[in-house]
Amino acid sequence: MSKEEQIAFADPTIVRQGANYYLTGTTNTIPQGFSMLVSKDLKNWTSTGPLLTEGPQVYGDKGFWAPQLYLNGKTWQLAYTANEQVAVAESSSLTGPFTQKQVKPVDASEKNIDPFIFTDDDGKTYLYHVRFNNGNYLWVAAYDKNTMSIDPSTLKQCLGNTEAWENTPDYPAAPIMEGPTVIKHKGKYYLFYSANHFMSRDYAVGYAVADSPMGPWHKPANNRIIHRSIVGENGSGHGDVFADKKGNLFYVYHVHNSNHAVSPRLTRIVPLHFIPSNDGFDHVIVKKEEVIVPMQKK
Repeated sequence: MSKEEQIAFADPTIVRQGANYYLTGTTNTIPQGFSMLVSKDLKNWTSTGPLLTEGPQVYGDKGFWAPQLYLNGKTWQLAYTANEQVAVAESSSLTGPFTQKQVKPVDASEKNIDPFIFTDDDGKTYLYHVRFNNGNYLWVAAYDKNTMSIDPSTLKQCLGNTEAWENTPDYPAAPIMEGPTVIKHKGKYYLFYSANHFMSRDYAVGYAVADSPMGPWHKPANNRIIHRSIVGENGSGHGDVFADKKGNLFYVYHVHNSNHAVSPRLTRIVPLHFIPSNDGFDHVIVKKEEVIVPMQKK
């Protein structure tokens, strides 16, 4: 008999294609890499199999984290972290397998993790990611999807660690800002990010707004939107934004396994509400009662 279990994908991301939603994320499986689940309703999921598997065909031999899928023409590309470097693999199919023609990271000059690739309406593309400097900080650079490389002259830090909620004393650590996602909404750019150490109960999601993909970014008042005080579960963060079949926007993220254990982290989905304001942009909120607990049939 088949049974249902909660899904244990950390750093999750969801892509919709036609009537189906496809979910992948970080797992602690062997062999290392990424696998994929598919659903029609966001609640019930089944496996499609391996997406990317460690080996000579892809970069990295440890620490496979934070995948993101996007299209380059008709080719699917999978940005991911391995060996604390961003790499990009390709496939003709959304469900993989993903491989690299040239086995290499995007920018080997320095450690960088947590890729998010955003293509604007004008076709210009940007790589948002994390770099290390006495903590984790969000950076952006112009990106070429064909060569899978950045323009180093455009590298720019997006945000500083400025809000009290972004570095709470619950789990002492250097400042951490990670897990970027960028969308365009009503002509404004929204940067969603996570702050605090992922082991902290106070791992949480906030957002900033800008008029350009390169910033400068403005953090609205009360910009923390997903946190244990809001969604009722510890360690809520590091996810991605996607649209359902009706165009409604959702955030998929992970939470701690329980009040007593961090791992394996569990996947959650929640609708995003954009509330018009007098500030020149919409404010974003989520509602605890709308959180979806996705389940996998084994």
